[in-house]
Amino acid sequence: MKCYMKSALFCSLVVLSGCSASSRLAKKNELLQNAMTGFVTYLADDRLEGRRTGTAGEKLAMEYIAGQYSKAGLVPKGTDGYFQSFSVNEGKKMGPDCKMIIANKVLTPEKDFFVFPYSAAASITAPLTPGLREMGAPWLIDLRDVLEENKTNPHFDLPGYIYEFSSKAKEKGAAALLWHNSSLIDDKLSFNSKDKLPSVAIPVFYVKHTAVAAFTNQEVASLEISARASLADKIRTGANVIGYIDNGAPTTVVLGAHFDHLGYGEDGNSRYEKKEAAIHNGADDNASGTATLLALGYELKKLAARSNNYLLIAFSGEELGLYGSKHFVENPTIDLKSINYMINMDMVGRLNDSTKTVTIGGYGTSPYWSSVINSSAKGSFSVKIDSSGSGPSDHTSFYRKDIPVLFYFTGLHTDYHKPSDDADRINYKGMVSILRHIEQLITQADKSGRLAFLKTREAQTTTSARFSVSMGIMPDYTYSGNGVRADGVSEGRPAQKAGIRAGDIVLQIGDYKIGSMESYMQTLGKFKKGDQVKVIYQRGAEQLVADIQF
Repeated sequence: MKCYMKSALFCSLVVLSGCSASSRLAKKNELLQNAMTGFVTYLADDRLEGRRTGTAGEKLAMEYIAGQYSKAGLVPKGTDGYFQSFSVNEGKKMGPDCKMIIANKVLTPEKDFFVFPYSAAASITAPLTPGLREMGAPWLIDLRDVLEENKTNPHFDLPGYIYEFSSKAKEKGAAALLWHNSSLIDDKLSFNSKDKLPSVAIPVFYVKHTAVAAFTNQEVASLEISARASLADKIRTGANVIGYIDNGAPTTVVLGAHFDHLGYGEDGNSRYEKKEAAIHNGADDNASGTATLLALGYELKKLAARSNNYLLIAFSGEELGLYGSKHFVENPTIDLKSINYMINMDMVGRLNDSTKTVTIGGYGTSPYWSSVINSSAKGSFSVKIDSSGSGPSDHTSFYRKDIPVLFYFTGLHTDYHKPSDDADRINYKGMVSILRHIEQLITQADKSGRLAFLKTREAQTTTSARFSVSMGIMPDYTYSGNGVRADGVSEGRPAQKAGIRAGDIVLQIGDYKIGSMESYMQTLGKFKKGDQVKVIYQRGAEQLVADIQF
């Protein structure tokens, strides 16, 4: 009887202890959920105007993240305190001194004329005779005939035609070119800031026909023209926010999430179809990942896992093409060789309550991941694995440096890249379960030393298929030179079969010169599966030609 009572008392204490532990965990999770709700609510507030890279809203987000790092006790590890600035080259813009005066009529830049981005930066004052192409004089050229001749030709490349003509015009005697269009066919020409074609030898302008219509019938009259073509680099500045937990360990784990979003959709990456401007708050993309990163900043201090240091990076420029993460791996603020592995959290705020599935990418980048990924979920959610180390987010930059990566993602939804991606649509409880999963994984990996790295297949860095054909290259969106540079090449795709490698620069596909990402994508849209074409590309100082079949 006495022994039984002791046993019963012991069992009661165990049950009470279990209940107490469970209650404490529930309370901790509730506090964590409240904190993460606050993080997302601030970052996705209209006051930050969508956190577009290089804006005042991005700066507010930067300062907020740095403030949370400081409260959590993280050491600044940027190049300026917590911040690591980088430049985003958006191409060209017309210089403030651009001008055009024809027969004493002053034309307005952008409204009446624009300068082609490959124009020579120069001034010209000379007589111009409409209808004549005199040696050493400016030429006024009407696009009407070439547009009429090619109006049923889907492969006609008007920008390419203008560039080819302009590049040879000086040899033929032109001192400057003024293109205009008197036909009713819309030429769809405008100043293309992202055009990176090599400069030509003379100034090249496009003039609205309405601005020159009064002169075009005066084929023998000489008109005085005074014009200046001026171009400048179009640059904006973003910044990563970097904090560090120094455990005195030889290796470091990087935890990352991008905090930038689309602003008002000015960069053309919105899925919003209405004409009026609207703030894209990006609660899931990616205030959710940033909030999880901030919460980890506090939670990691409590873990017993001290065999690694921890570097927390909130990246900017991700929506423009991984600018922030690429800048970091090329300009690391710690020894890149000391990085053990990297975990990236991008869009982790929409865990579905019915399917409860989290996609974890990078599964194949280390043999170690197979031993911990599924076991650490413990019923909180099911795991869908993706082996590739590359994809449309910042872990790709680290994978390309032979660093094992993981990528947490709860999936696309109808609010993706729309103004409706707001804080009230986030599953905060789901975010807590993902954070706990990452904590447990970090704790388990802490006992395993440096993880081995494995190469995986390449994945396309886009969220949707836009074309019927693909070369199978992952473009380097941060590249600001002529052509499109391959950041990676997919195994078994046309580019790889033709011998094109990462680092090569695609300059021409068939008859189409590639002067920008836009022209590259437009060119792909002109081909269909089975088409064969020659591709000109640059490797170092050598220009090469390859035959590709789509």
